[in-house]
Amino acid sequence: MASRPRPLIPACVALAVVALTGGSALVTAMGAESWQLTAPDRSALRFTLLQAALSAGVSALLAVPLARALMRRHFPGRGALMRLMAAPFLLPTIVAVLGLLAIFGRSGPVNGVLQAMGLPAFSVFGLHGVVLAHVFLNLPLATRMLVHGWQAIPAERFRLAQSLGMGPGAQFRHLEWPMLRAVLPGAFVLVFLLCLTSFAVALTLGGGPGASTIELSIYQALRFDFDLGRAALLAAVQFLLCAAVTLAAMRLAVAEGFGAGLGRALEVPAPRGWRRMADATVIALAAAFLLAPLLAVALRGAAGLLSLPVGVFEAAVRSLVVAVISALLAMAGALALVQARVAGHRWAELAGMLPLTASGLVMGTGMFLIVHPLAPVERLALPVTVLVNAALSLPYLVRLLLPQARQVQADYGRLAESLGLRGVQRLRRVVLPRLARPLGFGTGLAAALSMGDLGVIALFAGERQATLPLMVQRLAGAYRMEAAGAAALLLVALSFALFWAFDRLGARHADA
Repeated sequence: MASRPRPLIPACVALAVVALTGGSALVTAMGAESWQLTAPDRSALRFTLLQAALSAGVSALLAVPLARALMRRHFPGRGALMRLMAAPFLLPTIVAVLGLLAIFGRSGPVNGVLQAMGLPAFSVFGLHGVVLAHVFLNLPLATRMLVHGWQAIPAERFRLAQSLGMGPGAQFRHLEWPMLRAVLPGAFVLVFLLCLTSFAVALTLGGGPGASTIELSIYQALRFDFDLGRAALLAAVQFLLCAAVTLAAMRLAVAEGFGAGLGRALEVPAPRGWRRMADATVIALAAAFLLAPLLAVALRGAAGLLSLPVGVFEAAVRSLVVAVISALLAMAGALALVQARVAGHRWAELAGMLPLTASGLVMGTGMFLIVHPLAPVERLALPVTVLVNAALSLPYLVRLLLPQARQVQADYGRLAESLGLRGVQRLRRVVLPRLARPLGFGTGLAAALSMGDLGVIALFAGERQATLPLMVQRLAGAYRMEAAGAAALLLVALSFALFWAFDRLGARHADA
């Protein structure tokens, strides 16, 4: 049997990913002067694990009644609310923080109500604020994962349960609980990983040394203390944590095991009585929690759009350039790796998932340690940000493209071989038209993620390299809240515009 060809371009992409992720971890480990954590470092480690566990636990638990209510009830605007579940991927973290400050801050409506009732004020800073922000960002993600789990239950199972006279409680025990037992741990671990590597939330809402995360400690060690050895040690610890959680996530990916159905539309039974009122309350509270901060950002930002500093628009142009280049690099790399995986090379999929083991700040720390002795780090701020953002988007794109690429290979692979279509011709005539939709969606997703990133750029950028998220953070830090709100509104508009443009481009060329 002929041996499989060794694809050169995917191999180069895989080597680049390994060098950027594993290489950065190796450089940071070599740069550590001591492997003994100080008391503040141990405190940061404990707080990182605590806030991630609380955030993931609350997000996963609240997602269960919300997803169940959304599956059982049909009402006007349900589709729009379901589409809102894409918010964690598209909404820049710094914008979410500003929205939460407008609602839960000292002068926000929540504290106004508490004061009128004679209750103590709610502090949005510290552990409470970090967990609140992470739940706001990740509750929609956990809910979408559980909704997909409900949709995977064949409709015939619910019809059989009804015909057997099972009530809502029995249906939950025999149908819904087995699905939750399979899906919920994976949702918890994924949210835990995202909270473990969160930077902007801790930077803005941490509230002092007692509420500092490892990522924030790395930033402080590099940016303010210039303690390269301590930064390297913390980055190595962060890498080991992320790698351990990623391996756990892979082991928890378990199939529900319901078997195949007849493909009929799923209609989860909608019980009446107090359960109907409970579902309506859950949906209303979740909608208010998710929509109120976004509305606050829009209202606060609209008033200051005409008086934005000139530097904000310059930063917006930099962000657009970085986002587009990062998204295109991630798209090209993911397409190459997916094609190699479909051809039978397992290493391609492993390379595509490798960036999950390292946060952007860890990769940025490695690049900082490499670049610092050679040149001023400000000069390479934007190129390094482009590379790191492209790498961080790669796992999402690989996971999005791989199932459909396998289907294309199963449907058209033999026909393409019989016609002699290989290489670029096969890619242009067979693969790209059928992957256009997920490619457009994934590239838009990568562009939106890069547009709102506030990680690596915070380490490298000077005044002339600041991107729009960094400008929003600086304006908020200077208590120029009206200008910060306007810049945040501009950031949201540009992020959604990039996502929409790429998504529409992919849809237009689908099956062309």
